Amino acid sequence: MTILERVRSGEVPSEIAEVAAAEHVDAKTLAERVAAGRALVCANRSRRAERLVGIGEGLRTKVNANIGTSRDYAEVERELDKLDAATEAGADTVMDLSTGGDLRVIRKAIIERSKLPVGSVCIYEAAVRAVEDTGKGILEMTPDGMIDAFRVHAEDGVDFITLHAGVTRDVIAKLESMPRVCGIVSRGGTFLAEWVKHRGEENPYYARFDEVIEIAREHEVTLSLGDGLRPGALSDANDAAQVAELHVLADLARRAQASGVQVMIEGPGHMPVHLIAEHVRKQKTLCGGAPYYVLGPLVTDVAPGYDHITSAIGGAVAAAAGVDFLCYVTPSEHLSLPGPEEVRAGVFATRIAAHAGDVAKGIPGAADWDREFSELRRARDWDGQIATCIDPKLARELREKGRPHSEDVCSMCGEYCVFRVQDELD
Repeated sequence: MTILERVRSGEVPSEIAEVAAAEHVDAKTLAERVAAGRALVCANRSRRAERLVGIGEGLRTKVNANIGTSRDYAEVERELDKLDAATEAGADTVMDLSTGGDLRVIRKAIIERSKLPVGSVCIYEAAVRAVEDTGKGILEMTPDGMIDAFRVHAEDGVDFITLHAGVTRDVIAKLESMPRVCGIVSRGGTFLAEWVKHRGEENPYYARFDEVIEIAREHEVTLSLGDGLRPGALSDANDAAQVAELHVLADLARRAQASGVQVMIEGPGHMPVHLIAEHVRKQKTLCGGAPYYVLGPLVTDVAPGYDHITSAIGGAVAAAAGVDFLCYVTPSEHLSLPGPEEVRAGVFATRIAAHAGDVAKGIPGAADWDREFSELRRARDWDGQIATCIDPKLARELREKGRPHSEDVCSMCGEYCVFRVQDELD
């Protein structure tokens, strides 16, 4: 039986109990949320991550870090360095998005090294295989090859797999009837849309979704139903194609859950601040409260080099509105493949956004962390502040760099520190 089937039978599996203890929530309550499809625990049957992660209603907003090779940078060790950077910075999960080098070797190395649940995007492997096997292009992908890629990822121990099953013939027709500024920006979505259009066949991940479900059941893989039509420009947000795909994903989510497979839904992408909360509410209603996983959202298109900031702004708004899982964006987004330092910056920016959302949602312990830190700040306890803050390493470096003449203040205000003045004069 799968985790979802076990909780529906009234059991509280060890995976649920472990996550509940870490989150300071009641295990039975968490089991009920998982049974209803409003929360999940990523745990491939063949590999149990050192840190199990729960995602969904009533749980801390989680942060994912994307790593992975490209043709230009295909070194396994570089990706393991990025994995280590993401883990040390406090990511909850990582995803391997590799497209260069020996993909299976790279994936297995990441899975073996990672203490965290690992996700992947199986269509990348199907595309790379087709190119390498035929010497041609992605249009040489076959339906069997796409399903086999999903199966191999599941067998290798991947905990959650992005599946672009909502890029259907009808959804593509909707997009073509109302063109976008940036078209399709999802790599997996682009591969499948072009394949569907040129081959005249339905998306195999949609047409053969029952096979996908059986593989996911066998290996206890969580399906992350990918938004192949996510907007890549503010002008494209919430258009007819994006909404049409979301309806397809909602239907597929219900089918998977009915078969005992855990599901989350992926979302945008680029979206103006004022549209985010309403979009999240719509998704939650349409998808029955299924956990929602978003990239960003990025709230402006014009800040390459600072997109870890544009995404953190959107991520905080989204998390406060009910998003459960934030995919980080690094300063390298839209510009280059990130290295370890960009990974670190992206994780911290997104963790800040997630925590801000948790305070707004009333997640247990979220506001207590801020109060504890504020009390240390008022007491001018510098060691305590550094130990308690979200990035002690950076805080310590900045404190040392601008060390004041007096150790009980900072070098910005010095003797005019408001807390020191109050303590001396009250």
